[in-house]
Amino acid sequence: MKTGALLTASCRLGAIAAGVDEKLLSAVTECGRHLGLAFQIVDDVLDLTASEEVLGKPVASDLREGKVTMAVIHALQHCTPQERKLVETVLEERAFVSVKHEQILEMLNRYGSIPYAYDAAAKHAELARKAICTFPLSEIKRALLSIPDFVVERNS
Repeated sequence: MKTGALLTASCRLGAIAAGVDEKLLSAVTECGRHLGLAFQIVDDVLDLTASEEVLGKPVASDLREGKVTMAVIHALQHCTPQERKLVETVLEERAFVSVKHEQILEMLNRYGSIPYAYDAAAKHAELARKAICTFPLSEIKRALLSIPDFVVERNS
């Protein structure tokens, strides 16, 4: 909700500052909302899957902070009670003490939770593109249309 709200507000404020009409303002706001959601979903997946060197912070910090993100929720909807207990243990301990990060990754991979989350991010990216498809052709539109791909394809 934070990143989605931040990008929504940023896009909206930029459009207001540019003096666009209500129709364009609505489209830019919708674009920002979907960009923010796509960005956050990818950020959450990277938190689980990227290395500490790439992230610049410890991996799986969201899970250790008690944040259950889309990929983890997806896995929890499909996993066994024993696997659910692994996630609950990490959430309770707020660390990877009794459970290894690799065990959580293995579970996410087993249930296709990482691709599931990336697919959701890609859908939001497409909705962001569609929100501005009626804009007149310009350099600004071309730049805006490239942002959703960047958001989904980034690796850090």
